[in-house]
Amino acid sequence: MSLELAIHKMTGLPAGNLSLKQRGLIREGYFADITIFDPKTVIDRATFEDPNQYPLGINFVVVNGEIEVDGGQRTPTLAGRVLHGPGYRR
Repeated sequence: MSLELAIHKMTGLPAGNLSLKQRGLIREGYFADITIFDPKTVIDRATFEDPNQYPLGINFVVVNGEIEVDGGQRTPTLAGRVLHGPGYRR
């Protein structure tokens, strides 16, 4: 599977399937949820014994337009929020 197809299957495809408005694509007026990574160096360091480790190679993460990971380090920003699809009932 190509990197482009894998990214689509994790972003635009599920956002479209769940009818999440203004999500899953990089477009003007959409929520800025962006991960900037180096595909040559990304590696998950988490193990069963030590699961709370951040991966290497993910340099920046932007959630709702706010920087959550800067230079590979977490920031104190908590910009995420719960998203509900069309079948959600309160």
